[in-house]
Amino acid sequence: MARKKEIQLQEELKNQEQWDDFLSKKGLGMIDVYQAWAGPCAAVNGMLRRIKNELGDDLLRFASAEADNIEALERYRGRCQPTFLFMAGGELVHVIRGANAPLINKAIPDLLKAEHSVLEDGSERKVITDPIFDQEDKETEAEEEEEEAGEEEAGPQKEVTVAIIKPDAVQAGHVEDIIQRVKDAGFEILAQEERMLTEEEAREFYSHKADEEFFDELVAFMASGPSHVLVLTKGDDTGAEVIDEWRKIIGPFDSTVAKEEAPDSLRAQYGTDKSMNALHGSDSHEMATRELAFFFPNFQIPKAEAKPAEKRLQRTLALIRPDALKEHKDEILAKIQEAGFTVALQKEMQLTKDQAAEFYKEHEGQDYFEQLIESMTCGPLLALGLAREDAVERWRDLLGPKEVPVAKEEAPDSLRAQFAVEDVPVNPLHGSDSLESAEKEVQFFFPMQQTLAVVKPDAQEHKDAIIARIKEAGFNIAFQKETALTEELAQQLYTEHEGKEFYPQLVEHMTSGPSLFMVLSVEDAVEKFRSLMGPTDPEVAKEQSPDSLRAQFASDMLKNALHGSSNPDHAQEKIKAIFGDIEFNTDGTVKGMEPELDMVTEGDKEPAEGEEGEKEEEGEGGEKPAEEEGEKKEEEEAKPEEEALHTAPSHGLLVSPVNTPVLTPAPGETPATEAEAPAAEEQKEETPEGGEEAKAEEGGNEGAQEETSAEQTNDAETKDENEQKEAGENEGSEQAEGNEGEKERPEEEGTAEPAAEPAQEEGGEKEESTEKESEEKPEGGEAEAAAPAEAGEGEGEKADEEKPAEDAEQKEGEKAEEKPAEAPAE
Repeated sequence: MARKKEIQLQEELKNQEQWDDFLSKKGLGMIDVYQAWAGPCAAVNGMLRRIKNELGDDLLRFASAEADNIEALERYRGRCQPTFLFMAGGELVHVIRGANAPLINKAIPDLLKAEHSVLEDGSERKVITDPIFDQEDKETEAEEEEEEAGEEEAGPQKEVTVAIIKPDAVQAGHVEDIIQRVKDAGFEILAQEERMLTEEEAREFYSHKADEEFFDELVAFMASGPSHVLVLTKGDDTGAEVIDEWRKIIGPFDSTVAKEEAPDSLRAQYGTDKSMNALHGSDSHEMATRELAFFFPNFQIPKAEAKPAEKRLQRTLALIRPDALKEHKDEILAKIQEAGFTVALQKEMQLTKDQAAEFYKEHEGQDYFEQLIESMTCGPLLALGLAREDAVERWRDLLGPKEVPVAKEEAPDSLRAQFAVEDVPVNPLHGSDSLESAEKEVQFFFPMQQTLAVVKPDAQEHKDAIIARIKEAGFNIAFQKETALTEELAQQLYTEHEGKEFYPQLVEHMTSGPSLFMVLSVEDAVEKFRSLMGPTDPEVAKEQSPDSLRAQFASDMLKNALHGSSNPDHAQEKIKAIFGDIEFNTDGTVKGMEPELDMVTEGDKEPAEGEEGEKEEEGEGGEKPAEEEGEKKEEEEAKPEEEALHTAPSHGLLVSPVNTPVLTPAPGETPATEAEAPAAEEQKEETPEGGEEAKAEEGGNEGAQEETSAEQTNDAETKDENEQKEAGENEGSEQAEGNEGEKERPEEEGTAEPAAEPAQEEGGEKEESTEKESEEKPEGGEAEAAAPAEAGEGEGEKADEEKPAEDAEQKEGEKAEEKPAEAPAE
């Protein structure tokens, strides 16, 4: 048996005639407007068929319309987003953009019910204009009005002045020189001509000086020969202050006075006396206008070039209050998007009464205050940070009047009119009323926040790309460092996972290599970064959030590229654990942050590159220890490497920085001895060379050098014995083997001496007191530099021998470091 022919769900409208015929029919029509190249939106057909079957209403009709061939849809051409127009009585009653199934499913029954009310009860049909076209029309209309206003109003004119090169200067042949001086001074010549004034014209031109004694003489002078008249402007686009500038350059009226008071002025150089003063300049705007009309009656003063109005990109706060959020969330968000706003910040939250009262404290005492607070706290609200050009004003326009009845009467298309909740007296939406209020209100709901971000060892090869993405997302990287975690710190970082099955593997992975730690600052930083990271499982991230960092850079659940704090308290706790006690400015930057990382880099190079500078300081009399002590303290504060040998703040956990070579103890050595030995070896090679060169330069006494060398050799033997006792290991015997063995050790360990020395010295000296540091350095600097001069007087190193016995051991250790450098010289 033949199958029944399936009833067509949608009418196909291909031309204007079919469009008009469809609109002429009674009922509610939903029309899918599409582009010929894209075709109708087939994704909603199943839903529409279900709705049609469920409602069974003949007044409900569906159609698809090809915008390319229908004149009425001309403005929809070229728009690729699916658009559904709801038409009734030949007029537009509703629009939905995008294949938004929930909105369509809700809108059809509501609109069909309203159309029944119109047809059966005579209710008024609510007709709308497409919001996107309405907004475009308003903007176009505003632009046209601005253009018309600009044409009707004579815009601001440039400021000009009239300059006259008088007959005496013209006859003397100074015109070209003066014009060149005018141009060199930055004036623009808008017009010029040579003019022979009659006596009558001269009297008229100088009529304002008719009472002066020299008036007749001036008139006769100005009519005695040709003058050269110029129209000048200067400066910015408006020519402001050109009158004052010109009068300044020509100088005092009397040329004799000008030669005394302003010898560089034009009247001083080209004038003779009061009347024959070479040049004239307008003394006010009114006089310039009069004189311009006298000499150039048809001259059109150029308009000042109005700078184009700068488009102001702003942000404002929008609140969808609880009742409206419950009933109209999706529709309101769609309207916001259609109006051209970007949702830069978004947070759904429940306000307490105290929070609501604080936010609306300027309304306290008003009759509606209690109702307002109740409305704001009756459920969760949605806070939005909206961005676009002139966002504050545009959002207020879109909202409409504050009072719902007024909004419905005066602005029925406004959001407050469309989405007012029945029996709720407070309007459904809030908007900031000024730019200042917007910033305060955005800060109230989205305070500047910090979060900890970690690029894990498995993602180190992608760290540059990850940092770029973080910056693109609007984060400020307030602080960062790269370091290898100890097991203890890794355990503290993931303490909330302790006891879980994957916990040991997680700790092992986090200690397997370097990680990059960053403090990120932005509004709502914790949630924003977690959103940027994406789901913990990279496979889930690729499905749900394909643009997230984990979707792009993670391998599996364990090696998922990044870690981010789960809440603000967790963020503060871990930031303190990793970076110590740091404070932040209101803009998210670190308070008083110095370029410390750069200082470390320079400090790493300083022992090798600054060796010559040390020699010079020692040769000048040994006044170096105080500076060295200050520099050492500065280096200790600046170096990230100090965490390799110091306890991390607040919990005493060791962190090994990856950008500092860390020497591994040889078998049988203890960590403390390891830190001392390399530092001593480095100093043995460098410090004596600096001291020896200083001695050679200052004293030039070979006998003194020999005496010093012998004394150092004796001191070194004492040092060897002392170190054997302290270490309890075979390190002392290694040092006693002489200079060659000690010089070979840094090479065997593969450590670059200049780069490793600061960390090694620091490690060796950390266990010594501040008092010891201040006493050690004079031994290596002051005493050593002074030795040549004292040797010439036969005193040798008596100053060292007179030191207290309790400090002898420390000084002997310092002297022993000088021995290996002396051996090659001998």
